[in-house]
Amino acid sequence: MERAVCVLGAGLIGGSLMRAAAKAGRDVWGTSASEATAAAGRADGFDVTVDADEALRRAADVDALAVLAVPLPVVPRVLERVDAVAPTVRLTDAVSVKVAVADAVAAHAPRARYVGGHPMAGTAESGWRAGVPDLFEAAAWVVDSDDGVDTDVWCDVAELAWACGARVVPAAADEHDLAVARISHLPHLLAAVLAATGAGPQGGVESDLPLALAASSFADGTRVAGTRPELVLAMCEGNRAALLAAVDDALGRLGAMRGALASTGGLAATVRAGYAARQRWQATREPLGHRVRRPRPGDLAGLREIGRRGEVVVGWA
Repeated sequence: MERAVCVLGAGLIGGSLMRAAAKAGRDVWGTSASEATAAAGRADGFDVTVDADEALRRAADVDALAVLAVPLPVVPRVLERVDAVAPTVRLTDAVSVKVAVADAVAAHAPRARYVGGHPMAGTAESGWRAGVPDLFEAAAWVVDSDDGVDTDVWCDVAELAWACGARVVPAAADEHDLAVARISHLPHLLAAVLAATGAGPQGGVESDLPLALAASSFADGTRVAGTRPELVLAMCEGNRAALLAAVDDALGRLGAMRGALASTGGLAATVRAGYAARQRWQATREPLGHRVRRPRPGDLAGLREIGRRGEVVVGWA
């Protein structure tokens, strides 16, 4: 069954999701708190409204899958409308943290049939105009596989991910948050530090010479520093505990590198470790794909092991 999709939030991720779902032949509609964004969506031929209640009633009427695609600080307010209008709706999300969203669902929409999700895709741009239908092609799409999740809705989320061209990565919510702290949230902070260092005083004197000389390594290292600050703050501050552990690890490595540079002038340990880690990451770009049977509650532990091995689910057996 190609389940209809109701996207709550029409920015980069939500707008791309609407485009991808429509391209896959799904019936899809969405909402935005901004009339300008909704108008832009309608101008492009999509059904986008500022009336979230209307969109949620429609989702309840046709048993659609609703997708939260809003920044974390807005999630509780949207969930309150979910509980008021479509309390038992099939529900997932595209937010970059999972434990905090699950806690918010438990507090504000406890009857919703919720299974968390997180498509690992994006750009430094934002808003409806930044959305593209192929944003999720070959991307990892995390689907919460904690014991107790609704396996029927798990299948809905997985099928939506596949329809958008993504590969499903089953993971526990807390393990997801620890992982993204290291590979998504920490890079945003390091990019901010690198950008500020490059633009800072040189030898105590203000100078644009470093920026004038900056080329691809600086551009690549600071790309995500161009993301709207409020979006970065929402995802990083929403994953505080896991991010603190990642920052401590990075500071320890920077401290060891600084000590070696100051004492012996040698950087080999840091550079070689980074090179080896990059090669290891490169080797994961073509993960082993599994076809699995539609899961039952007892299958979730096995699904989580697929994700832990760096492998993906690509369809039904």
